[in-house]
Amino acid sequence: MSSVIRQIPLDTATRHHAHDYHQVVIGLHGRAEFEIEGLGGVISALSGCIVPANHVHYYAGTGDNRQLILDLSTRSAALTGPQQDLARLFDAPRFFTLDDPLKRYMGFLLEELNYSTPDPQQGDRLAATLLGCLHARLACKAKASPSRLDMVRLDRFIEAHLASRFSVADLARVACLSEAHFRHCFRQQTGLTPWQYVRRRRLEAARRLLDDSRLPLAEIAALTGFSNQSALSHACRQAYGQPPSRLRRRFASSSRRNDDALRCTSLT
Repeated sequence: MSSVIRQIPLDTATRHHAHDYHQVVIGLHGRAEFEIEGLGGVISALSGCIVPANHVHYYAGTGDNRQLILDLSTRSAALTGPQQDLARLFDAPRFFTLDDPLKRYMGFLLEELNYSTPDPQQGDRLAATLLGCLHARLACKAKASPSRLDMVRLDRFIEAHLASRFSVADLARVACLSEAHFRHCFRQQTGLTPWQYVRRRRLEAARRLLDDSRLPLAEIAALTGFSNQSALSHACRQAYGQPPSRLRRRFASSSRRNDDALRCTSLT
C-alpha cells in the first residue's frame, strides 16, 4: 500500500474506529478534537497528531474544518528500507505543532498535491520528507525529557483484570504505546518482561488469599488468573519452593503460635 495523502473535513459528530495502518493528521483550517487510547488533544491550523496502527481513536471536527491526513501502511515505502527508522515515530500517539520550516514545507506539499498528476510514488516521497522532519523534532524532545511508564495505572489495570485473560497489547494500550515500544520501556524500567511482572502480581495476590482466606485452592487459582489448581501449585513451587497447601499450613501454624503467645501474655 502506497502512502495516501488527502484533505477532508471531519464530521462534527464524534466518531471512533481503529485501522491497521498508521495515520498523521494535520489541521489546515478550523479545529478538531482527538482522543487516542486515552490521550486527548485539540488540533488547530498547522498542529496535528500521530495515530499508530490499531489504536482506537475518537475524533470530531468543530464547525468548518479541514484536515490533511496521511494514511501510511506499515509496509509503505515511506517507512521501510532506508526510511525504516521513521517507523519509530509511531511508537506512541502524540500531538505536535509545526515550526516555521515545517509550515513552509506544508505550503509546498499542498501546492505539489494540487500541481502534480496522481502518482503513488510521489505521495511516498512527500510523506517520507514530512515524516523525517517530524521524527527529527519529536525524537529530540523524547530524548530531552524521557517519559516513564505510569506503573500505578498499570497496576490498577492488572489488579482489576487478575481473574481474566489479557495480553501485552492490552497493557500497551493502557500505556498508550505500541506493543514493541511498551515491551522495551517496561523491561528498562522494571527489569522484568511484562509477563514476568504480571505473573509476580498474580502470585502475590494468590499468596494473600492463601494467608487471609479459607477459599479452596481451585477458587484461588481462578481468582488470580491461573488456568487451574495445578498451574497455581506449579507457580508456587517455582516462586516459594512450596505447594500452596504447604504455604497455607505454615501460615496457619504461625498464626496459632502467635495466638497462643497472646493468650499466655494476657494470663500473666
